[in-house]
Amino acid sequence: MTVNIYDLANDLERGIRALPEYQDVAVAKEKIAQDNAAKALWEEFTAVQERIQGLLQSGQMPSQEDQDSMQAIGQKIEGNPILKEYFDAQQRLSVYMTDIERIIFKPLHDLVK
Repeated sequence: MTVNIYDLANDLERGIRALPEYQDVAVAKEKIAQDNAAKALWEEFTAVQERIQGLLQSGQMPSQEDQDSMQAIGQKIEGNPILKEYFDAQQRLSVYMTDIERIIFKPLHDLVK
């Protein structure tokens, strides 16, 4: 019996989208888009996050100011129920994604042992 790996991958994609945890993230994301305060805070968060990731990718360490900015935004997010809901939903979904990644990459890990 021949297995079409692409069919399996597409089935997995549909399965992920059907997860209640995925749906929770999608709903929370839509709530952010509909709330000006949450949307502005989200944009501030992503800008600081991108700046820090850029520094790390170029081999630089974020400054204390960058770290303080990220910490301050984290506190604002904790105080915003819409963004907190989004990040909590993302965390629940990431459990599945970590498990799926481990399963998918197991054959490749086995090849390098």
